[in-house]
Amino acid sequence: MSAMLEDKVVIVTGGSRGIGAAITRRFVSLGSRVVIAYRSDRAATDRLCAELTDMGGNCIAVQADVAKPKDIEALVAATVENFGSIDVLLNCAAIGPYRPLGDMDASFIKDILETNVMGVVLLTQAVLPHLASPGGRIINFASALAYRPIPTSSVYSASKAAVVTLTHAFAKELGPKGITVNAVAPGVIETDMTTKIIAERGEQILAMTPLARIGQPDDIASIVTFLASPEAGWITGRTILADGGVT
Repeated sequence: MSAMLEDKVVIVTGGSRGIGAAITRRFVSLGSRVVIAYRSDRAATDRLCAELTDMGGNCIAVQADVAKPKDIEALVAATVENFGSIDVLLNCAAIGPYRPLGDMDASFIKDILETNVMGVVLLTQAVLPHLASPGGRIINFASALAYRPIPTSSVYSASKAAVVTLTHAFAKELGPKGITVNAVAPGVIETDMTTKIIAERGEQILAMTPLARIGQPDDIASIVTFLASPEAGWITGRTILADGGVT
């Protein structure tokens, strides 16, 4: 697969931490040219870029909040200015605060939907004039919670269910151009963002998981790079539920 993704230009939103960072590392290791889009954590992004550059990787960092249309425009412009084109868009950036019914207000709902849904739509639109056609790849991030919501996750889960629907619909629109659109829906993955839930519910999660372990960021990165490769050229409009077979 390494040769298949060599020199491909990849945008990874939310690419500096957790699953996004693992995906960034995987693409760079395969010879891709990666644009790491981050919202606020410049220090983590600079550390990751320095690490990858020291290993001979080719990456740049661009600050961009995908809930802001002007930031999306600037991200795409910086990518094209530096690398000339775009082969893969990975919509990984998301926010996921939980609140129970009775504690939500309009601002809470708006923030989640603007980042997790509107950001996917607007960034997908923005890359289209520069996306390889045929052969372009769009990979979105849903969540297992889109299928199995838990108490207090309702708005986040709904936003990820919207991503599943967008993925299916965009695949139908872009298929004639030879562009595939797929999504990955991870279950619980061990990152700094899931430390608390694993500490509280780790034994319960393991008991429900046939593979009897907690998922790792590299488990998701390998799925993503497969979907980005020519080997996945006959897969589009699909969401891969990657949760170790949780029952």
